[in-house]
Amino acid sequence: MYIQGFLIAVPEGNKNAYREQAEKAAAKFHEYGVTEIVEAWEEDISDGKVTDFRKATKAEKGEKIVFSWMIWPDKATADAAHAKMEDDSFWQEEMSEMAFDGMRMMWGGFTPILTSGRN
Repeated sequence: MYIQGFLIAVPEGNKNAYREQAEKAAAKFHEYGVTEIVEAWEEDISDGKVTDFRKATKAEKGEKIVFSWMIWPDKATADAAHAKMEDDSFWQEEMSEMAFDGMRMMWGGFTPILTSGRN
């Protein structure tokens, strides 16, 4: 199992547009082999004294935080998917205008060291 995590600040008024884009992207990632995708819209985020989700994304007034992740069977499948993205016109045609500022998006890949519950 390999997990990619994302943290994004999205203008509150773009919630529906973001969800629609996420749905289109999810369908494509499933074609590439992802097994699960979760897109979670901010419900309850506290301001931290040192750091927090808002500071991490440089969220501006009126923006909500989206915390999301994709679960892949393994890193090789995720890497192959990213290679496919380079040649897939879907990303330029369908996803050229994002509902958020991609410059402030954070992401990374993780190998689980503990899982509990849903498998």
